[in-house]
Amino acid sequence: MNWLALASIVSAALAVSFGAIGPALGEGRAVAAAMDAIARQPEAANTISRTLFVGLAMIETMAIYCLVIALLLLFANPLLK
Repeated sequence: MNWLALASIVSAALAVSFGAIGPALGEGRAVAAAMDAIARQPEAANTISRTLFVGLAMIETMAIYCLVIALLLLFANPLLK
């Protein structure tokens, strides 16, 4: 195994690990804020929930992009051919 393949594997592992930490923290804070808002104003629960789900989808795209980059580094790296 050459150094470029090793660097690709390490980079893919770092991309997935750091790419999962950020969205996990962001989703936790978003859900906590939404639950606090629903507890303060229960009549707006439908609007808050809808906005929460759209926000969670936006947050989750970062993790998906990191996964795609990691898969590209592992399986479609043009430098390793």
